[in-house]
Amino acid sequence: MVEITLPDGNTLSWDTHPTGFAVAEKIAPSLAKAAIAVVVDDELRDLHAPITASAKLRIITAKDPEALEIIRHSSAHLLAQAVKRLYPSVQVTIGPVIENGFYYDFSFERGFTPEDLEKIQQTMKKIVKEGLQVERYTLSRDEAIAFFKSQGEHYKAEIIADIPQDEILSLYRQGEFTDLCRGPHVPNTRFLKVFKVQHVAGAYWRGDHNNAMLQRIYGTAWLSKDDQDAYLHQLEEAKKRDHRVLAK
Repeated sequence: MVEITLPDGNTLSWDTHPTGFAVAEKIAPSLAKAAIAVVVDDELRDLHAPITASAKLRIITAKDPEALEIIRHSSAHLLAQAVKRLYPSVQVTIGPVIENGFYYDFSFERGFTPEDLEKIQQTMKKIVKEGLQVERYTLSRDEAIAFFKSQGEHYKAEIIADIPQDEILSLYRQGEFTDLCRGPHVPNTRFLKVFKVQHVAGAYWRGDHNNAMLQRIYGTAWLSKDDQDAYLHQLEEAKKRDHRVLAK
C-alpha cells in the first residue's frame, strides 16, 4: 500500500502506484486541471510519474514558486519543436533555463532571420493550441545514442556519448518531437501560454571557439501576460538608457 501524506497532514492510500495527477484528482478535479508537477519527498517530479512508495507530496500549480522554471524549461522544448517543424534539417543541441527565460542552440546551414523568428513564434502558438501530451520515457545510453543518430541529431548523440555507460536516460516526447532531458516538464503544451521569441546570437558548440558556431535563439516565458509585458517594457526602457544610444 502506498500512503500519500499531504501538506495539511491528511493522508490518502492506494493499493497501486498512483501518479501525482491521480492524487490531485482525488483531492479535487479543479486541482488536477491546474496541476503542473509534484514534489515527492522534496524531489520535483512530473505530474504523471508513478509514486512507488509512501511519501509526502505537494501539488505544484501556477501559484507555486517552482512553476515558472518548469514553464520556461518546457518553453525551450516548445521552441526546439517549432524550429524542427519549420526547418527539418536543423540539428538541436542544448536548451536550458536562464534568468527571465530560456535559450536553445541550433546548427543550421544559414542564419535565422527576423522573419524566421516570427514564424517560429507563430508555430509555437500553434503547437500550444494542439494540446500535445508531454510524455517521459527512458532508454539506456546506447539506445539513446542510436535513437538520436537515427534522427540525424549528431550533436545530441555526442552529448550522450559522454554520459556513463550504465546510466538510464530520460527522454521527453511531445507530438513528433523528442528531446533528451532530466525534466520535469508540464504535462501538456497548453500550459505554455505566455512566451516570446526574442533574438538570435552566435554561440560556439560547448563554448569552445575551435568548435562549430551555432545559433542561439533566446526567448522569455512567464505565468501571466502582465508579468511578461512588464519585463518587456523594462527591457525597452533599459535600451533607451543605453550609453551607446545616448552617445549617438
